Amino acid sequence: MKQLNEYKLFVQRIGLVGITNILIALSSLILLPIMTKSFSIEDYGIWVQINTTISLIPNIAALGLPYTMVRFLSAEKDKEKIQEGFYSIASIVLASTFIISTLLFLFSKNIAAALFNGAVNIVVLLSVIVFLACLNAFLLNFFRTFQQMKRYSIFLLIQTYLGVFIVSYFAIKGFSIYTAALGLLIANLVTFFIMTLFIISNIGFKIPKFKNMREYLSFGLPTIPGNLSSWIVDSSDRYVIGVFLGTTFVGYYSPGYTLGNIIMMLLAPFSLLLPSVLPKYYDNGEIEKVKTFLKYSLKYFLLIAIPSAFGLSMLSKPILMILTTQEIALNGYLITPFVTLSALLFGVYAIISNVIVLKKKTGITGTIWIIAAVLNLGLNILFVPYFGILGAASITLIAYGTAFILTLVYTAKFFDFDFDFDFIVKIIIASILMSIIISLMNPSGILNVLITVVIGAVVYMGLLIILKGIKKEEFKFFKNMLRNS
Repeated sequence: MKQLNEYKLFVQRIGLVGITNILIALSSLILLPIMTKSFSIEDYGIWVQINTTISLIPNIAALGLPYTMVRFLSAEKDKEKIQEGFYSIASIVLASTFIISTLLFLFSKNIAAALFNGAVNIVVLLSVIVFLACLNAFLLNFFRTFQQMKRYSIFLLIQTYLGVFIVSYFAIKGFSIYTAALGLLIANLVTFFIMTLFIISNIGFKIPKFKNMREYLSFGLPTIPGNLSSWIVDSSDRYVIGVFLGTTFVGYYSPGYTLGNIIMMLLAPFSLLLPSVLPKYYDNGEIEKVKTFLKYSLKYFLLIAIPSAFGLSMLSKPILMILTTQEIALNGYLITPFVTLSALLFGVYAIISNVIVLKKKTGITGTIWIIAAVLNLGLNILFVPYFGILGAASITLIAYGTAFILTLVYTAKFFDFDFDFDFIVKIIIASILMSIIISLMNPSGILNVLITVVIGAVVYMGLLIILKGIKKEEFKFFKNMLRNS
C-alpha cells in the first residue's frame, strides 16, 4: 500500500509538471499578438533575440551542475551534506554566470551591432537579465532535486506569467522595447528573491568547503555539448538570420516558427508517461508490453499530430493575420509547414528514443544531436544569405530529419520496432482530404478560422472512421497506460 501511494504521488507530480510545461508554452502565444502589434518589426526582432539569448546562456553558464545536483543530492537526507553540496554548486554557478554576464556587458557594442540592430542599451540590460535567469534556472532545480514539484511549478509559473503581465502592460501602454525587456528583469528579480528565501528557510545557510566539486564537475561538464547542440538545432537560426539579414527578418521568421512548434505540446503526455511506464516492463523482461506501449504511443501521437501539422500549415496565413500583422503574416506564413514537419519528426524521435534510454546507450543521443547541430549551423551560415528565412526553415527540417533518421537506425539495432504503416497511410489520406476542405473554405478572421478548425476536425475523424483507421479496442490503450502508471 505504501509503495502504491508513493507511485500515485509520483504520477501526480508528473501530471503537475506536464500541465505547467503546457502553460509555459502557451505564454509565448499569449505574448505574440501583443508584441507584434505593439512594436515595429525591427523591435520585435530584437525581442526575439533577447529571448533566444536567455535560452542559450544557462546551457553554458550552469556548467551542467543543475542536473548534477539532481543526480547527487536527490537521495541525500543529511542536512549538512545537502548544504555543502547545494552551496558548493551554487557558488560555482554564481561565479560562472557572473563571468559570462560580464563578458556580455564588455562586448555589448559588438554584440549589439551583430544581433540587436545596434541597440547597445538592450545588450547591457540583457547582461543583467541573463545573470538572474541563469541563477533562477539553477534555483528551480533545487525544488526538482528534492521533489518539491508544487513549489517548482508555482515558481516557474510566477516567473513566466509575471513577466508576461509586466511586459504586456509596458507594450500596450506604448513604452519602448527596452522598457518591455525591463519587465523581464523585474520578473526574474522578484522570483529570485522569493526562491532564495524559500531555500534558505528550508536548509539554512552554510559557507561551502567545495569537498566534492571535482566529482560534480566531471559529471556536469560533459553534458554541456549535448545541451548546446539541442539549442543550436532549435534556436541558432535566429542568430544567423540576425547577422546576415537583420532583426526585421528575425521578426518575420519567429511567429511562423512559434505557430508550427505547437505540435511539440501534443508530445507532452507521451514524454512524461513513457519514461515512468517502460522501465519496469523492460527490466522484468516483458518486451512485448514495451513494444505495445511504444506502438500505441506512436500511433496516437501521429493520430493527433499529423492532421494538426496539415491544419496548421494550411491555416498559417490566416492565423498569423489574427495573431500578428499583415506584413509578418505575408512574409512568414511559409515558415510554419517546415516547422510543423520538424516538430512531427521530433515527436516520433522522442517516442522511439526511449529504446536507447532503456538500453542505457544515452551517449548515442548526445552524438546524434551534436551531428544535427553542426549540420544545422553550418548549412544556415551557407544558405541563409542566399535563400533567406525559408532557407533557415528548410534547414531546421533537415536537422530534425537527420536526428530522426539516425535515431531510427540505432534503435533498429537494439529493438524490433513495430510501425503500423497501414494506419499512418490512412491518417495521411484523411489529413490530405481535410486539407482540401480547409483550402476550399479559405477562412479569414477569428470566427471563420475557428469554424474551419471544427469542420476540419469533424471531417478528419469521419474519414478516419470510414477508412477504419481506429479500432474499438484501441481506445483502451490510454486507460491501460494510466492504470499501469
